[in-house]
Amino acid sequence: MEEKIYQTRCGPIHYWISKKPGDPAALVFLPGLTADHRLFDKQIEYFQKNYSVFVWDAPGHAASWPFDLTFTLADKAKWLDEILAREGISSPVIVGQSMGGYVGQAYSQLYPQKLKGFVSIDSAPLQRSYITAAELWLLKRMEPVYRYYPWKALLKSGTNGVSTSAYGRSLMREMMMVYDRDKNRYARLSGHGFRMLAGAIEEDLPYQIVCPALLLCGEKDRAGSCIRYNKAWNKKTGIRLEWIPGAGHNANTDRPQMVNLLIERFLGAI
Repeated sequence: MEEKIYQTRCGPIHYWISKKPGDPAALVFLPGLTADHRLFDKQIEYFQKNYSVFVWDAPGHAASWPFDLTFTLADKAKWLDEILAREGISSPVIVGQSMGGYVGQAYSQLYPQKLKGFVSIDSAPLQRSYITAAELWLLKRMEPVYRYYPWKALLKSGTNGVSTSAYGRSLMREMMMVYDRDKNRYARLSGHGFRMLAGAIEEDLPYQIVCPALLLCGEKDRAGSCIRYNKAWNKKTGIRLEWIPGAGHNANTDRPQMVNLLIERFLGAI
């Protein structure tokens, strides 16, 4: 994987890419809020032998810093498209975990004909109809919550709360330790992420997925109402939903072999 940097008006975006010559398609892995490119280590290792693969530290995250936290979800999708165009990738398959899945839906809203496929891992639909007024209200007010809690408590809940496996928890802890000496940055990043999400939902756009799609969700996902959202998403749209046994919110780190196999089968069918 080759590390590259893309400059935006708000700051630099670091990304890693391995391309197959002449192939306009690629697996584009987008990590969730406060996670970084390492979230998909098991997927990159598995797929880069046969596919072009891409992963980033999302704007403001890990190496993609310093960054002005004034951007929107649509901005992230536009920057992603600019980077993919720069790399000659015109038919991406986006694999987004949590916040990465929201970026994928924003990308689909802006560039519906470009997406070759979409895989959501422990994410949720962006349409306004799925979320309650109370949940939307809370999304806008999460930053003070993160500022209030002691760092050690955040570190414990942030690792144990998203994963059920020793590997997944250890990895999440490593990713959170990027912010160990700057809790303020962690609180700002988290608060901005949730406000950005609320803003995208309040736009009340269609956010339709017109390409082949797959929903993956850990059976023990306790992050917000992710399980409820995925059940409703599947029921309303008919997009296939696969439950990952024993996995938490970071299902791809708890059951990487199963997640990789499901993604591989999905790729073989599109």
